[in-house]
Amino acid sequence: MSDHEDAEVFARLRTLWREVDPVPADLIDRMVAAVAADGLTREYALLTLVEGELGAVRGEADALTLQFSDGTTSILLHVTTTATGRRRVDGWVDTATAEIVLTQGERSATTSPAETGRFVFDEVPAGLTRVRLTTGDGDATRTLSTPQFEL
Repeated sequence: MSDHEDAEVFARLRTLWREVDPVPADLIDRMVAAVAADGLTREYALLTLVEGELGAVRGEADALTLQFSDGTTSILLHVTTTATGRRRVDGWVDTATAEIVLTQGERSATTSPAETGRFVFDEVPAGLTRVRLTTGDGDATRTLSTPQFEL
């Protein structure tokens, strides 16, 4: 078959499929929305700034509470300034979690939460920070990574 004959056969097939099984009118818009939403949920967790200055126990310490969620797992971070000017990050996670990693540029610190979901990072320098946690065990592991936030 020549290229011209191939093109005619493909044109007839295309016409046949358009008549037998037409593409839904809104398919392209739905696919673009689905792909965009899937990328957002994978890349960004929902960030909720709860409030600054929550019940400082020792003096005029700055405190910040952040909550991140991907719809399945939530992580709550309470950040306070230490006497050295660094930060203490107290956190709680509502799912069985194997490992929690706090990353600032090239630096990272790793911890495992207690059975209650509580964990702590002490003496963290100020700067852009991201927290990543791995949930589950065995074949059903999942990773939640927060957007970067400023400590």
